Amino acid sequence: MMFTKTFGIAAAFATLASALPSGMMVRRNDTVPASGSVMITNNLNMDVYAWSVTDVVGSMQTLTANGGTYSEAWQTNPNGGGVSIKLATDPSQTDVLQFEYTQATDTIFWDLSCINMESGSEFSTYGFSVLPSEGQSSSCPSAVCSAGDAACAAAYLFPTDDHATHGCPIDTGLALNLGQS
Repeated sequence: MMFTKTFGIAAAFATLASALPSGMMVRRNDTVPASGSVMITNNLNMDVYAWSVTDVVGSMQTLTANGGTYSEAWQTNPNGGGVSIKLATDPSQTDVLQFEYTQATDTIFWDLSCINMESGSEFSTYGFSVLPSEGQSSSCPSAVCSAGDAACAAAYLFPTDDHATHGCPIDTGLALNLGQS
């Protein structure tokens, strides 16, 4: 009798969970960033190459066309500087968009940098954005560079564009979307 009641309650919870809107259920393979990380999704129709740089250059990762992803939990740079995830549409590492971040106790400071992008970059042509995970949008700003906006004010275009640096709670998950999602 007890087993039947327990099984019935478990089945009721499973039914309730499956009825929740999909945005409320987070699955490991979704393109929803985990708490305290960045998830980059490539919505372009070409591969994108990513490599993370601290005091050393990490191995190059390939984000396949039309949905490939790369995730990275917040890390620190042993030399005290920030971390840069460099993104390029060519493995020669030219025409680079950078997602840069630095941890400071309970805050993650981040920015997008177009300083090393060429004019006519695929990233500018198709746009890109950084959006905080659900529930963080009131305490963490987003940055959107629309398709065709080569002079996007939401990203660094010059080394002095400090207005493009944002701060969020350290447990924020950020989604960087390349191209239209």
